[in-house]
Amino acid sequence: MLQSLEPEEFITVRVQDPRVQNEGSWNSYVDYKIFLHTNSKAFTAKTSCVRRRYREFVWLRKQLQKNAGLVPVPPLPGKGTFFMGNNEDFIEKRRQGLQQFLEQTVHSMVLLSDSQLHLFLQSQLPLPEIEACVQGRGPPVINVILSYAISNQGWVQEEEETMSRTSHLSSCFGLGDAACKSCHLEPYDIRIGEDQPESPDSSSPWLTMT
Repeated sequence: MLQSLEPEEFITVRVQDPRVQNEGSWNSYVDYKIFLHTNSKAFTAKTSCVRRRYREFVWLRKQLQKNAGLVPVPPLPGKGTFFMGNNEDFIEKRRQGLQQFLEQTVHSMVLLSDSQLHLFLQSQLPLPEIEACVQGRGPPVINVILSYAISNQGWVQEEEETMSRTSHLSSCFGLGDAACKSCHLEPYDIRIGEDQPESPDSSSPWLTMT
């Protein structure tokens, strides 16, 4: 009898789209979009998009280390000074470092069992509310994530479509001089990243975090 094989488990996490908030003011900062796509049973929502700033990553690492015991937590990129040197280079290096941090973190079974990580990645709760939630002083973690997934469904869908198109277009490079019939592009007419979804309006409450 033939047995169906279980699909291989994957967790894809991307840190992208850095944006300067409150630009020109003394309290300006950069936040980053975190897109997660997975088929892992460890996650409540299989896709999610949130925005987080560097100091929230610092908080997350401290909380993970507190609960992980002797299990090492991946390092974060250095804090540095935002307005020194080339801002674009600094932001890009930090983005790469934050992505590496998350990629290593979500592939650690011990760290993946921490509810704070899931709320960080799959809800836009401010940090005090994440702490309250995991301490039982708020709604159940699963309810928070599902509620955010439903409210954020359109944005996530656009991001999934962009990622799927990007993956397909990348394969077009192997066509040589032939045009790709499925995406109707002439040879090498490949423009990855032009259809990035817009984030919710900046007046949305989830962007006004401290």
